[in-house]
Amino acid sequence: MTSTHLFFVLVTFFLNISITFSTQLRPGFYEQTCPKAEEIVKDVMLESMMRDRRSAASVMRLQFHDCFVNGCDASLLLDDTPNMLGEKLSLSNIDSLRSYEVVDEIKEALENFCPGVVSCADIIIMASRDAVTLSGGPNWEVKLGRKDSLTASQADSDKVMPSPRANATALIDLFSTFYLSIKDMVALSGSHSIGNGRCFSIIFRLYNQSGTGLPDPTIEPEFREKLDRLCPDGGDLEVIGNLDATPFKFDNQYFKDLVNGRGFLNSDQTLYSLDPRSREFVVQFSKDQGAFFAAFVEGMLKMGDIQSGRPGEIRRNCREVNAGSIEQGFVKSF
Repeated sequence: MTSTHLFFVLVTFFLNISITFSTQLRPGFYEQTCPKAEEIVKDVMLESMMRDRRSAASVMRLQFHDCFVNGCDASLLLDDTPNMLGEKLSLSNIDSLRSYEVVDEIKEALENFCPGVVSCADIIIMASRDAVTLSGGPNWEVKLGRKDSLTASQADSDKVMPSPRANATALIDLFSTFYLSIKDMVALSGSHSIGNGRCFSIIFRLYNQSGTGLPDPTIEPEFREKLDRLCPDGGDLEVIGNLDATPFKFDNQYFKDLVNGRGFLNSDQTLYSLDPRSREFVVQFSKDQGAFFAAFVEGMLKMGDIQSGRPGEIRRNCREVNAGSIEQGFVKSF
């Protein structure tokens, strides 16, 4: 058994003892208790995008990084404490995730309108949907009713979240542990239709793919020259590049780029170049944007259903557990 396969066996075991799929979530959960909740979330999300166009991709990404680690429970948003090392500094999140302050702004607006009602976990789900819709992508009805976790774990995040160096086969294995199909995985990878990535994430592709000392041969030559100029060997690894040719528009350009060897991340390009199981859907979505949108919505809904089954609350501040919860020892119950 290779180390990669062993890793996913361990991840599968870890998930099987902690992940459930909620049947209690439903559309319109806040119709009576906070009827303007979804409207407020969308308004604040639009304001944030007008200030910073990158915030759409950043906020959408929060759903992925939250839901894959012990379910969709806003554990990702918790700041570290003297007794808890949270997820924000995990390997896949540090220097990568941003726009936490947008969630703070949404939470503040909701607390002003209906205090103590809307969970931070549901804010992530609604804001992620709105980020896609406001970028030209599909709209869909989200299921709500989540509780916020009482703790977070950097170790748990490190165990689960994939690296930009991951390949299609590894991603298929990982997504399957969440009962997400290959089609789901490819469609959800289409979240990279908007946003940027750092040179840090691709430097190995340009100059030392698989330890060869050579560039990744699947990169289209002109695109590789462009990336070489953006990310020269020995250059600033914090420089950002576009994940596809239309980084602020949610469309199927991402898949067209993969077919043409112009994927930015290794984990993206291998969906086409490495595994025929994922290549089939890359080609389909590159030709049919409607099919991509439909599959993306289905995948987001499935991912949003992942829950830990652990105790939770409605946080007053998304960055910290309510004081009463700590006093009553609920955190220790984990």
